[in-house]
Amino acid sequence: MGSLEISDRSRGVALALAGVLGVFGCHRFYVGKIGSGLCQLFTVGGFGIWYLYDVIMVASGSFRDADGRRLVNWGETDSEHSPHQLSDERIEMLLDEMDQMRAEMGEVVERVDFMERVLARQRDREGLPRGD
Repeated sequence: MGSLEISDRSRGVALALAGVLGVFGCHRFYVGKIGSGLCQLFTVGGFGIWYLYDVIMVASGSFRDADGRRLVNWGETDSEHSPHQLSDERIEMLLDEMDQMRAEMGEVVERVDFMERVLARQRDREGLPRGD
């Protein structure tokens, strides 16, 4: 339980819970602090003072879960993967989307070339000067 460990709980979820239901200790229940959550529940957020303190702590990234790990990440993290690691399924999906975009871009290039030829023919028939 070092101070450098980061919680797998979401700081965003905790902040939303603290902001909306913090006087009832919901954010503390979320991070596993059941005892202090019950205290907040029965004292209506420590008569509002404890509740405000917690909102500031969560928003600043200083709030800790029941294991003493800081809530830093705004989204929940997958315990098997780091938040920056992509799964094979996600990589495959991104590659498929990229192939589809390449095909669509190829079609756009063909259409632009076609329109340029059509406009060049029209310009030549009308004897307009070239814009080169």
